[in-house]
Amino acid sequence: MIYQRTIKTAVTVTGVGLHSGFRVKLTLKPAKENQGITFVRTDLENFPHIKCHPFLVNDTRLSSTLVDDNRVRIGTIEHLLSAFACFGIDNLIVELSAPEMPIMDGSSNSFLYLLDQAEVVDQSAKKKYIKITQPLEVIENDKWVRLIPYDGYKIKLSIQFDHPLFTIENSSLEIDFANKSYVDEISRARTFAFMYEIENIHKNGLGRGGNLSNAIVINDDDDSILNTGGLRFKDEFVRHKILDAIGDLYIVGNPIIGFFEGYKSGHAINNKLLRKLLNTPDSWEYVSFDDEDAVPKSFHHI
Repeated sequence: MIYQRTIKTAVTVTGVGLHSGFRVKLTLKPAKENQGITFVRTDLENFPHIKCHPFLVNDTRLSSTLVDDNRVRIGTIEHLLSAFACFGIDNLIVELSAPEMPIMDGSSNSFLYLLDQAEVVDQSAKKKYIKITQPLEVIENDKWVRLIPYDGYKIKLSIQFDHPLFTIENSSLEIDFANKSYVDEISRARTFAFMYEIENIHKNGLGRGGNLSNAIVINDDDDSILNTGGLRFKDEFVRHKILDAIGDLYIVGNPIIGFFEGYKSGHAINNKLLRKLLNTPDSWEYVSFDDEDAVPKSFHHI
């Protein structure tokens, strides 16, 4: 039988929020079966709890941020959720002492290390997957995302920027996790921004914690970046977009059996696709597996 997962012991890390610039202490704690992912703001009175859910993603400016009816915020959750998807985490308590997750190095790699230290363990309840049974699509101007039935987990993303670094071969990538590793191919890809964007990002109260240790900064006029050491992959930008999409999709709370494809996707349109999924119950079904061999190969590494 394939069981739900949590962690064995609590683990803590400190860092800075990419957009808020606030120092934050993040603690991951085990949670009971069927509890899902719950965020707790330890810096606020009565320690408000927010359940991770697509309908609570109410701010998608450069990140996915939960905002509840009392305006309590849990910011930039996508990189942490992407790591949860890699490890197949179902139930966890996430405590933080500020309104935003620490950005770490701009990828999900540090969160994978944190989960490794906490030791991921199986629980006693059956794991539930969301299996896509009918195609779903959201289109906004020239952007689109879709979920298609597929016996596994596959992602294809294409991005487009008018800059020399974004060649055709560097701007599109398809990964089938039946034969590719999230750890090797995706987890180290960092968030990025163009030099010309930074002033406007700051004017909007965002990016206050950003620097060259947690984001790639792209020169406006040539095919170079400001970061010492260069890129980790020649197509690191589209790989990071895949990292983001995996995290955005995992906000639904279950692994998805299906094929996600997008063109110029982002947090807002990814969330709209999840909301459409939940509002279209005949397009999916919950499935569980008694036999490990019956689980799609994409999930065998988890």
